[in-house]
Amino acid sequence: MVDVSGKEVTRRTAIARSRIRMRPETLNMIWEGTVGKGDVLAVAQVAGIMAAKKTADFIPMCHPIPLKSVDIRFHEEEDSLLVVEAEAKTDNVTGVEMEALTAVSMASLTVYDMCKSVDKGIIIEETCLLSKTGGKSGDYHREEK
Repeated sequence: MVDVSGKEVTRRTAIARSRIRMRPETLNMIWEGTVGKGDVLAVAQVAGIMAAKKTADFIPMCHPIPLKSVDIRFHEEEDSLLVVEAEAKTDNVTGVEMEALTAVSMASLTVYDMCKSVDKGIIIEETCLLSKTGGKSGDYHREEK
């Protein structure tokens, strides 16, 4: 692990996004709450938060950090694209980018798991860091193309 003992504690935030492509009928079932396994978005939200809290258990060189908050939100782009965003915050000597990325990854996998019986063609298309604040390297904001 990288030695972070000499770094200053600052407020750190990170926002990550994952896009999930599926049939429009599947996305409608998610919004309507008619998927057989239950409330897809509620379960995916809990899965994402739980994953963020366990990030250091999944990623070998990642520092375990105390999270101040993790917020998972969903919205639709087009009629077949579900977007998952996670925002993680901490006051620490290292950032929360990996926690936000882990949160959207696990939330996306949970959506797939809960919907695979009705749509095996679901594609988790893109997972990326949208922004991060705080720390020695400063702020980062992804430029959309």
